[in-house]
Amino acid sequence: MQNLVGIDVGGTFTDLYLTGGGRVQVLKVPSTPGDPAQGLLDALAATQLPPGEIAAILHGTTIATNAIIERHGARAALVTTKGFRDILELGRRDRPTMYGLAGRHLPLIARDLRWELDERLGHDGTVLKALDEAEVRRLGEVLQAQGVEAVGISFLHSYANPAHEERVKEILAETNPAWHLVTSSGVIREYYEFERTSTAAVQGFLQPLVSRYAERLQAQLKTWGYQRDLLIMQSNGGLVPIKDLGAKAAWIVRSGPAAGVMAAAELAAQAGWRHVITGDMGGTSFDVAVVIDGVPDVAESTNLDFRIPLRLPMIDVHTIGAGGGSIAFIDRAGLLEVGPRSARARPGPVAYRRGGTEPTVTDANVVLERLDPNRPIAGDGQTLDLEGARKAVGALGETLGLGIEETAEAILAIINQRMAGRIRLLSIEQGHDPRDFAFVAFGGAGPLHGAALIRDVGIRSMLVPQYPGGLCAMGCALADLRIDLSQTLEKNLDALPAGEVDRIFAAQAEAGRQQIGESGIGVESLEVRHAADMAYRGQIHNLRVELEPGWTAEQIGAAFDRVYAQEFGAALANTQRRVVNLRTAVLGRRGDRLTLEKHALRPHEPKPIRVRRVLFGRGLDTPIYARQDLTPGAHFTGPAVVEQSDTTTVIEPEMTARVDAWGNLIVELA
Repeated sequence: MQNLVGIDVGGTFTDLYLTGGGRVQVLKVPSTPGDPAQGLLDALAATQLPPGEIAAILHGTTIATNAIIERHGARAALVTTKGFRDILELGRRDRPTMYGLAGRHLPLIARDLRWELDERLGHDGTVLKALDEAEVRRLGEVLQAQGVEAVGISFLHSYANPAHEERVKEILAETNPAWHLVTSSGVIREYYEFERTSTAAVQGFLQPLVSRYAERLQAQLKTWGYQRDLLIMQSNGGLVPIKDLGAKAAWIVRSGPAAGVMAAAELAAQAGWRHVITGDMGGTSFDVAVVIDGVPDVAESTNLDFRIPLRLPMIDVHTIGAGGGSIAFIDRAGLLEVGPRSARARPGPVAYRRGGTEPTVTDANVVLERLDPNRPIAGDGQTLDLEGARKAVGALGETLGLGIEETAEAILAIINQRMAGRIRLLSIEQGHDPRDFAFVAFGGAGPLHGAALIRDVGIRSMLVPQYPGGLCAMGCALADLRIDLSQTLEKNLDALPAGEVDRIFAAQAEAGRQQIGESGIGVESLEVRHAADMAYRGQIHNLRVELEPGWTAEQIGAAFDRVYAQEFGAALANTQRRVVNLRTAVLGRRGDRLTLEKHALRPHEPKPIRVRRVLFGRGLDTPIYARQDLTPGAHFTGPAVVEQSDTTTVIEPEMTARVDAWGNLIVELA
């Protein structure tokens, strides 16, 4: 098998997963927030593999996410229909804080960079007021003087007729060919005015930054000697070639977490679990997602920040600031709090010896000896500073009147409760019984806390993949190319002209095939999926219905009734059905995609490599196992600790553990 490399650049570590020639290598190196590409190059160099022996690099990145959070994207302008300049502030009339008027909204594009044009289209795309091209040219001169890098163009009802947006784009390109020009209809052809405009603003804000990153990364890899394909993970779980990255900037927000969920879903399905909750705990955050029948939940609109929705298909990952680097502190009320502020890669936890002075979750795990201070961590060969961690945690405990170990246990209890609360939000509060799910724990810190989480939530089983610290990187190597397209129709089903749905589906499928063909990436096969967003007349919330080409209106209506009855208990008789949006996903299946190997089970009790005193409320002599020694069929009971290069798994008392045929560690409540 050719050497495939998956790389996920996180906030604290850059993870690499290498497979090929019958071997697998997983490693972590510190991320380089000032230049994310450097962390990627450091990880490649650590493999000691010549660049000519790598067939493909598949990459998940946080560059778009960080740009939104930190507001360091491009100087972008927005052009809208007259009267709609303030749509980014008006939004949906929501508030930053539910029970008060405090808080502020910081739009991605400032008001002095938002401009109006006196044009108007009707809801059906008819021209009510023609575009004044002379006005557009005058505006181009103003934007030139403002020194913008990108211009987003979002007109009312452009989903029905993109002609005005496209003409403005052509004129502005004549004014300044260097501008990055984005039309809202070119990003999504849907009628959600605010969300469509916000998505265009996100794309314009990110496109110059992401384009420069792509160019710089390509140049650096070429200098290193790598000349082959580089694919980037999108938030929808598919890949896009790096040459298209600028145009797909908004599609890569949260690409790394999406890769992890895709890999977790596939591993769990192979192991026999179709319903799982995934938990990715890294250095700065905890990402949770739900997988039903082997398919991750997909959100069509995601709030990146207050009043910044992104209306693109994204794997529905919920994130909180809870990671190994989350800082413990005393709040104004004198109570112990943990996170969301993080020590990140630099200065990091106190135990990392990089200058950190504030106690973190990692330091608490070191104090309780759930992490072995004598084992190197973080890819730099440095052992952990136990005394430094104890000193930092102890100083916090003095304020609380607690001992060092008691304070460390309190830190873990708080962070675990925060994460368990997020799992409950996505399971119990959404009508799911956690007992019907398995929990897939991954990330550098996920397996360290997973046992406590399944106990708190009531989940019976936890699956720890063979390489949990590199699962997001592995997910990149598992992914296929994917193109998502959508278009608003907004018509009653019984009033649809014959063949209109098939005509739109055919056009979307052809556009997706063309984009995959133009990517230059060889694919083994193409798969096309169609769906519609539908509702009964008068309803404002839609349901997704999977459709097949050639279906009659009666078949489409019956499919919607079935989905509605499954969701709400009964369909509504004698009520008109509406087709709101039509959607097509085109998947290009890679021939070099990673495949996983199944092994025969040989039941046995493994021997620990040593015994260490670990605190579980009280000190217990705990067997320590090396993950590479745990072959399929191994089984043992807790308490236990399993150590490997990319993470540590803690198995609490009254729990059992076994290794399945795929190499996963299965932890269950006894």
